[in-house]
Amino acid sequence: MPEPGRRTLALALALTPGIGGKTVSRTLARMDLLGTSIREFLGCGELALKEEFRFTAGQAIRWMSLKTEQLSAASELEKELDARGILMLTAADAGYPTMLEEFSSDPPGVLFLAGNHRLLGAATFTVLSSRSSSPNALEMIESLVSEAVLNGEILVTGHDTPEYQRAAVVPLRWGAPRILCFDQGFYGALGEDLRQEPFRTARLWRYEFDLRTDLAISTVPPSKGYIKGANAKRDQLIAALSKRLDFIAINPGGNMEKLARTALKAGRPVRISDAHLGAREWTRYGAKMLEL
Repeated sequence: MPEPGRRTLALALALTPGIGGKTVSRTLARMDLLGTSIREFLGCGELALKEEFRFTAGQAIRWMSLKTEQLSAASELEKELDARGILMLTAADAGYPTMLEEFSSDPPGVLFLAGNHRLLGAATFTVLSSRSSSPNALEMIESLVSEAVLNGEILVTGHDTPEYQRAAVVPLRWGAPRILCFDQGFYGALGEDLRQEPFRTARLWRYEFDLRTDLAISTVPPSKGYIKGANAKRDQLIAALSKRLDFIAINPGGNMEKLARTALKAGRPVRISDAHLGAREWTRYGAKMLEL
């Protein structure tokens, strides 16, 4: 196999289990600082990876055992992405959304994007609610999304929970764009031609996913199905790409509570529904009340 390029190396690292965006960025920056060539890096043993590039022991062992396989997979994946018009960004790329790095200390190592990339620079928002939300909470989601969409804001949401679906269908009624984040590869959600709306209710409004209008984002390679832990990464991606976050119901100790705390720590505007028990407690940490 010929020596890989920098982009291929970054993708191979990012696809290796346990190696996140922070490690990818640091590795490439250290290579530049030390004048380490790609060939020299690929020849590094466990000690050099830990001492020079600050890999953990687990990361070093996984990379050394999987690097040949991952480099080959990364090279083939690049060809597939180019053929289908799918953009891949690693944490080391200039176009990688700074919002992700501002939100989390360990952002996703790689992103796959298809569609309207300009939406990443728009006034984005999300409306989040823990699973098994009540019918009243679902109505609140729809109401808040409608209000924001009519105000020109861009919704960031998912597609495979009732809470996300209730939000995702609203922009379709107004012909407005959305950013959809997935916990699986694009082919499983949108079809191999990336033209299928990802859930049944949405197809009542628009049968085909519109790449000219919407943006699809995933941390999972396009041909892969659901990967363990991908739903939590999807939720974090949605929160991190949103310039404002509204929360309807928050289960104590759950993922939505974690995201609300992370968003407040990152300085994002956060609003909590006054229908949520304990909502006023959140105002002590900087959240605002949503009176619905």
